[in-house]
Amino acid sequence: MQASLPHRIPLTGVDRSTGAIDPRQRLIVALDVSTAAAAQKIVAAVGDSALTYKVGMQLYTAEGPQLVRELVASGRRVFLDLKYHDIPNTVGSAVREAAQLGVSMLTVHAAGGNKMLRAAADAAHTAPGLMVLAVTVLTSMDESDLEKIGIRGTVVDSVTRLATIALASGCQGVVASAREASSLRAELGNDFAIVTPGVRLAGTGHGDQVRVVTPAEAVAAGATHIVVGRPITEAADPAAEARAILGQMNV
Repeated sequence: MQASLPHRIPLTGVDRSTGAIDPRQRLIVALDVSTAAAAQKIVAAVGDSALTYKVGMQLYTAEGPQLVRELVASGRRVFLDLKYHDIPNTVGSAVREAAQLGVSMLTVHAAGGNKMLRAAADAAHTAPGLMVLAVTVLTSMDESDLEKIGIRGTVVDSVTRLATIALASGCQGVVASAREASSLRAELGNDFAIVTPGVRLAGTGHGDQVRVVTPAEAVAAGATHIVVGRPITEAADPAAEARAILGQMNV
């Protein structure tokens, strides 16, 4: 099954003769390492098997914005996953700075509410094509975890509620487990991106993720992008592992 692509999602690499999308446009490799040298080694090892790389809190805290600039300058797309969550003015200012780095995607926490999300979306307008993605419920959490922090109901209910707020506030998409993706598509349609972490090849370990799916399951559920870290970055042959994941995406 192939998920339909929302028209606002800036994907390139389309085969004009068939309309097919290069599956590499959907794969995001997570650079969850602590040094620029380690990150660049992964990028070199993956080669042209992936086009987009996630720079998260670990790497950004260690190396700062220069690595992001270098990745962008090398022609890679950067998904800046810092999950901004603060007062609207602070988040808007942070998004404007991220836009100056040339990133293609960034994250904010949907729990920040309408005003904060709107400030982020408005600030992103300084960089046409920059996607603001709202993090709904972390894939390391389940219903019991939500209940402990005072949120009752199912994960799907929480994800849908937060996604609805985010999209109404101008965000171009959400970050959610593929286990909720099909419900989001049914409730909210196709005109937004769903970026799915917690993706593992069939038969591999889950690590600290709880709500995990395979690449094929993620795409079939409606995910537009999948984020894969350790299965690629810790593989003996990262490029081959990335190609195996592309093959399983079934796009």
